[in-house]
Amino acid sequence: MTTTPRITVSRTVGASPDAVWDAVADFTTMGERSPQCRKMVVLGAKNGTPATGTTTVNLNRRGPLFWPTWSTVTRWEPGELLEWRVPLNGSRWRYELVDNGDGTTTVTESRLVDGETSLLSRGLVAAFLGGNETFESELREGMARTLAAAAATAEQAG
Repeated sequence: MTTTPRITVSRTVGASPDAVWDAVADFTTMGERSPQCRKMVVLGAKNGTPATGTTTVNLNRRGPLFWPTWSTVTRWEPGELLEWRVPLNGSRWRYELVDNGDGTTTVTESRLVDGETSLLSRGLVAAFLGGNETFESELREGMARTLAAAAATAEQAG
């Protein structure tokens, strides 16, 4: 069973790129937005602000199952691009922001995999998470929910 190399969800938000950035780059609130990544703890950030090279420890949940991961921020370009890599499965998670020039921002969340996820990850997905197709479908739905929550936060902020 092959992993989809890119899963992408986009949303247009009625807010500036700075407001959208503030929402998606706030790792401390990821657990409030994401149905799967229930908590992100930032390690070693200067003044509490992540940057390229920052490490996070993450707690994920699906139904009664919990599992930890860790990630490293690989791109931190405020107002434009945020990406982190999860070494355990080889995936990269990315938020890209585009200023539409009309007071709105299009934000795209992507799960990227170069080739396939790790053998360990594929085995765990097959054994405990309903197989790759089901898991990736749930990821896509979760990404849409995460973006909706980030959009609500950004739009409230102005």
